[in-house]
Amino acid sequence: MAGLPAPISSLFDDTVTFFTDYTNLVLLAALVISGALLVWPMIAGRGRGGLSAAEATQLINRRNAVVVDLRAATDFAAGHVPAARHIALDELQAKIGQIAKNKATPVLLVCQTGLQSNKASHIVQAAGFTEVHVLQGGLSAWQQAGMPVVK
Repeated sequence: MAGLPAPISSLFDDTVTFFTDYTNLVLLAALVISGALLVWPMIAGRGRGGLSAAEATQLINRRNAVVVDLRAATDFAAGHVPAARHIALDELQAKIGQIAKNKATPVLLVCQTGLQSNKASHIVQAAGFTEVHVLQGGLSAWQQAGMPVVK
């Protein structure tokens, strides 16, 4: 480039050459995509209130959270979080009033893997409950953390 000192002109030329090389552009695209995929779970998880098994235990013990197990009745009978109430996901809308009288009471939703609970959290929040949490990884993560299960 005219008018720029030689070192800056050389740097500019090298930069332009770098970004016009097809191989470098592919590598940059791969870098950006992989970075986005690493960051996405953190961004997507915001606002869902996902709690680890240890955090869920603290919420239950310290704040008397209501635990709602959304799995099928047979799965619930096979083992569930202690003091959990069973309301199947397909019955949640009809039985939403059975969760708690005070809508400020913390609610912890549990399913097998956490996916169903995320869907259910929107239903519970729409019903007016102000503090809705999801057990990350569901009952599977609860058991992997060595937490108790009641049959």
